[in-house]
Amino acid sequence: MINIGINGVCGRMGLRIAGLVAEDEGLKLVTALEMEGHPDMGKDLNSVIGQGHDGVKISHELSGSPDVFIDFTTPASTMTRLKYCVDNGVAAVIGTTGLDSEQKEEINKASEKIPCLFSPNMSIGVNLLFSLTETVSKILGDESDIEIIESHHRLKKDAPSGTALKLAEKICSATNRETDDVVIYGRKGLTGERPQDQICIHSIRSGDIVGEHTITFCSGGERLELVHKAQTRDSFAMGAIRAAKFLSGKPPGFYSMEDALREIC
Repeated sequence: MINIGINGVCGRMGLRIAGLVAEDEGLKLVTALEMEGHPDMGKDLNSVIGQGHDGVKISHELSGSPDVFIDFTTPASTMTRLKYCVDNGVAAVIGTTGLDSEQKEEINKASEKIPCLFSPNMSIGVNLLFSLTETVSKILGDESDIEIIESHHRLKKDAPSGTALKLAEKICSATNRETDDVVIYGRKGLTGERPQDQICIHSIRSGDIVGEHTITFCSGGERLELVHKAQTRDSFAMGAIRAAKFLSGKPPGFYSMEDALREIC
């Protein structure tokens, strides 16, 4: 049995992950955290999601003894909870986006003491997209104009998405480019001719779009598109559950969803 803690348990992702934990006989939710002042604070989690977590109260204070802590919240909250994980030897699965370079470095340092799996997107399909994007970039990258279009719901707080940023990193790695030198974010005005090695990320925020990512490779006379569309959040939540199972019992280190998928395969 793997004991699970969830930060942001009443959020879109947190609720779905809690539901999947309740359905899995090998997992037990022992810690359900929310931000201070949340209207559901102090309630029994069963009254919120209606299944399988008897006696688990929604709290701001850490309690229970999780083996793995799952966090899809905000950068500030994630960093606070990460300190708890390091101090208590708890493995951390982090899907929070919008982290800056210093916060990512904190995760790297934490991984020297605890197992950490960090990924901006835990969908299996998206992680296959990362691999496909890298492969296509090695073949077509030097002769194609490459653009990334990402679309999400109107309530998403950060742009571009963490997934789009990682796609850009995969392209740059495959084509020997530096992201800071070639990646731009949208266009406006008299931009002039497009540089050959430029990669532009376009962000759309509209309605209730769960998450869509398109990478276009355009060259003379043809265009190749790689597309992933999430219909629900289940793919992300199921990926987080896979990540937690993978991370349980692992030695300290920095892990990715690619590592988890390799073990599954």
